[in-house]
Amino acid sequence: MGETLTLYPYHPSEAAAILFAVLYGLTSALHTYQLVRTKTWFFIAFTIGGWFEMIGYVARIVSVNQYPNNTKPPFIINTIFPLVAPALFSASIYMAFGCILVVTKGEKYSIVRPSWLTKIFVFGDVASFVLVGIGGSMVATAFSDISRLNLGTHIVEAGLVVQLVFFSVFMLTATIFNVRIVKNPTEKVQTTSSPYQKHLNALYGASFLILARSIFKLIQYVEGKTSHLSLHEWWSYFFDAALMFLAMIIFHFIHPSELRALREGGQVISKVVLVKKQEQTEKFLDEEREATPEAAASNV
Repeated sequence: MGETLTLYPYHPSEAAAILFAVLYGLTSALHTYQLVRTKTWFFIAFTIGGWFEMIGYVARIVSVNQYPNNTKPPFIINTIFPLVAPALFSASIYMAFGCILVVTKGEKYSIVRPSWLTKIFVFGDVASFVLVGIGGSMVATAFSDISRLNLGTHIVEAGLVVQLVFFSVFMLTATIFNVRIVKNPTEKVQTTSSPYQKHLNALYGASFLILARSIFKLIQYVEGKTSHLSLHEWWSYFFDAALMFLAMIIFHFIHPSELRALREGGQVISKVVLVKKQEQTEKFLDEEREATPEAAASNV
C-alpha cells in the first residue's frame, strides 16, 4: 500500500462526487454518440473534455472513500483532469465559430483575420492547457513541499490568466461579428435560412459559463488553500462542476453538426435526437449554387 495522507481540509462528499461522475458519464456518452453519428470531428476536443471531467470525479469517489487516509494517485487525477478539461471545451468552441464565419460568408466582419482566427485562439488554448496541466500536476503532487506548491500555484494562475485573456478576446470577436452581420447581413444570410444566430447564442452561453468558471478558479488559487473558497467544497461543485456540466448540456440541444452539414451535407442533431436533414441541407446548397453566377450559368 502506498503512502497515505489527509489531503482534504474538509470531509468530502461522496454523494456529490457520485452525482457528477454519473452526470458527466451520461453527457459524455451522448456527446460521443452525436459526434460519431454526425462526423462532427471538430467537436472531438469538447467530447474528450467531458470524459476528462468524468474520470476526475470517478477518481474523487475513490479518494473520498479513502478519507482521511488518502493515497496520492486518485487525488492527483481528481485535481488535474477537471482542471484542464475546460481548455478542451474552448478549442471546439473556437472551431465552431470558424464554421459560422464560413456558413454566413461573414469572414469580413471578423476583427481577427479568418485564416488566423482558429490558429491564434487554439494556440492560446494549448498554452493554457499546458500551463494549467503542469501547474496542476505540481500542486497535486506537492503535498508538504511548500516551494513546489507555490510554484505550481503560480503556473496554474498564469494558465488561467492566459485562458481568460484569449477567451475574452474571442467573446469580443464573436460579439462584434454578431453586431456587424445583424446590421449589414451578408448576401448569404439574406438569401438563405442560415441558423447562425442560434449557434452563436449557444457559443455565448457556453463561453460565459467557462469564463465564470475560470474566474472562480483563478480567485481560488490566488487566495490559497486556506481561503473560504478552498475550505468549502460546495463552491467548487457549483462554480466548476455544475457550470461545466451545463456547458455540455447546451450543445446537446444546439449541436454544431448543423454547421458542418450546411457545408458538407450529412446528418445533424436536432433536440438531442439524431435526424436526417437532407432536405434542409440540399435546400441550402441549392440556394448557394443559385446565388453563384457561374453555377447559375452552368444550369442554363
